[in-house]
Amino acid sequence: MSMSCSPPVSATWHEGELALHQHMGITKKMAEIGHRAIRDHMIEQHRTFFAQLPFVVLGAVDDHDDVWATIRTGNPGFMRAKNDTTLQISLPLNSNDPAQNGLAGGKSIGLLGIELETRRRNRMNGTITNFGEAGFDVSVQHSFGNCPQYIRLRDHYFVAENPGDENIRHTDHIDGFCQTLIKNADTFFVASYVEHAVDARPATAQSTPNTRREVDVSHRGGNPGFVRLDDDGGLTIPDFAGNLFFNTLGNIVQTGRAGLLFADFQTGTVVQMTGRAEILLNSPETAHFQGAERLWRFMPTKIIIRENALSLRWHPRDAGQSPNSLLTGSWDDAAQRAHAAQLANQWRLLEVVRIADESRSVRSFYLAPQKTTASNTAGLVPPHAGQFLPIRITMTDGSTPVRTYTLSSAPTDTYYRISVARQNGVSRHLHDTMAVGDIVETRAPQGNFGLDALSNRPVVMMAAGIGITPMIAMMHHMLYEARRARRFQPCWLFYAARSKEDRAFDRELADLETASQGMFKIIRVLSDSENALPKQDYDASGHIDMDLLQSRLPFDDYDFYLCGPSGFMQAMYDGLRGKNIADARIHAEAFGPASLTRMLDSSPQNAVSGDTSPATISDVPVEVAFAQSDKTAHWQPDKNQTLLDLAEAAGLRPQYGCRSGNCGSCAVGIVQGEVAYASQPSASCDADSALLCCAMPATGPDTKLVLDI
Repeated sequence: MSMSCSPPVSATWHEGELALHQHMGITKKMAEIGHRAIRDHMIEQHRTFFAQLPFVVLGAVDDHDDVWATIRTGNPGFMRAKNDTTLQISLPLNSNDPAQNGLAGGKSIGLLGIELETRRRNRMNGTITNFGEAGFDVSVQHSFGNCPQYIRLRDHYFVAENPGDENIRHTDHIDGFCQTLIKNADTFFVASYVEHAVDARPATAQSTPNTRREVDVSHRGGNPGFVRLDDDGGLTIPDFAGNLFFNTLGNIVQTGRAGLLFADFQTGTVVQMTGRAEILLNSPETAHFQGAERLWRFMPTKIIIRENALSLRWHPRDAGQSPNSLLTGSWDDAAQRAHAAQLANQWRLLEVVRIADESRSVRSFYLAPQKTTASNTAGLVPPHAGQFLPIRITMTDGSTPVRTYTLSSAPTDTYYRISVARQNGVSRHLHDTMAVGDIVETRAPQGNFGLDALSNRPVVMMAAGIGITPMIAMMHHMLYEARRARRFQPCWLFYAARSKEDRAFDRELADLETASQGMFKIIRVLSDSENALPKQDYDASGHIDMDLLQSRLPFDDYDFYLCGPSGFMQAMYDGLRGKNIADARIHAEAFGPASLTRMLDSSPQNAVSGDTSPATISDVPVEVAFAQSDKTAHWQPDKNQTLLDLAEAAGLRPQYGCRSGNCGSCAVGIVQGEVAYASQPSASCDADSALLCCAMPATGPDTKLVLDI
């Protein structure tokens, strides 16, 4: 047995892979992983695995530098490891296979051993030696295992037909047969290659003394429909979370070439394509495709359809779809989301499709696009976990107030869920009169409260009362990310309620804690523990405070998230700052500009940047004109009136929601003049607009403020 060791880091990744690592900000991480995960020899497990397989996927480059992916079959044992650096493959020549020209002595080859019954797979590439009519050897260059994500479970069987009796068709475009196969595909294989400079080494058949060619072949999977047929004859393909090696995409960055293979697993027909490829790192379409982290495109230049090419057939296993694929979308879903994004600034009609009581005082309303209207081609704009939903309700008196409710649904849900505590006004109306089938007007989700997507720190959530709503949305999202991208963030939720009967989402939170397999820890706090059993119904009595946090949290560096009544959030914020927790580590769902007074850190990132200072509120009277209404009012500094107050006093009825600068519903354009805010609102607003509910005229050269209302 060879005692060879793993290649040095400099030989592990080539320029294309390194470029993508740098783009992702993972260069250091992958430098540490590369030399451990990628070997220059086959470990015993891999040698045994190849020997038991009835087929192998190969990648090869022909004499025209076209790269092809192919499947070759044989009785188990047709691949055999001579030692840990050499794999013997017994395969006859097949002139019908366009990859055959690239399978010759001295040429580079990529191999994928994959077992569809178990989702096991191993990758290897190397150089062909001892080539002959009965097969060849592969001298190992890189060998490594692959994760089982996105593989559809299938059971194979051999057929009596001779795969040599093939019907071959050549085409330069994706015809009707290929279109049907691709539209229904949940699996395909992609081959790619790269040539890069190396230290002085012996040249192979296709390289110069100072370059080396490496060929890779890999599996791609998703829900049927995950490969899109484009009008220009190309394909657009989402790239999902994987091992971050970027072997295939890194090769495409360098060469712009790829070879694809789609198989009809029930008939043995394969479609092999070679052509140009490119990576789309910043495509706006990526945001609409659930689970996609980037996109890539393929434009075929040669297509070969080989009927009866394989002696194997596969039965799809019942419920055999990959759990990871089920976390991703399709292009039909993406099109609906893209349509919804175009309507983001409009009021849309959503239907109440379900109502559920979460506690004695909290009721959830599930909202989805109407199925009976022409606009049902629009899906929902996926929210960021923690955002709120502006809604406009028609009351029994005919008024149409706007309110905002934090979403308790997950970003991946096909509905919006708002969970409303019964109080007065609109919330009472929702509880008392709203029924399944009723219509609600909504705009796209808004708000800046949410998880820090770039942080790897553990999370501590503190919620009181209805403040649980953004937290439960965040926990759903964290669990999704753990399953989709193996991004595990430990989370402690401290949840305070008045009583057991008032506490919402008991069952759902218990299910989340169980499903997280230890990632979530929930501490339930009751201020009234009467009729509740310790450890069974609650974990602590009283209220959430620093003593409780310190008694339950291990020492670590956390991100803190607060949501609840203003007094609760201020007390927790002050307590955390008193423990020297940085302001930037404390995130809060604010119910108004003055609901949380922060003590900013004296650090450069908190300093005011630029050469301009924030506008200040005018200290002299200002004439305010409402352009669309042909009305004028006079604002007086001593009355401390907001522009919303002024407009209402003038008889106008502008839209608003929170009246505290959080929802953005009252934003209007500024035609002339400038506005200022006593406290910075949490809702975003550009310089040419004003949030009426908290804006006032600013000091400046203009003695008149004109608003587009």
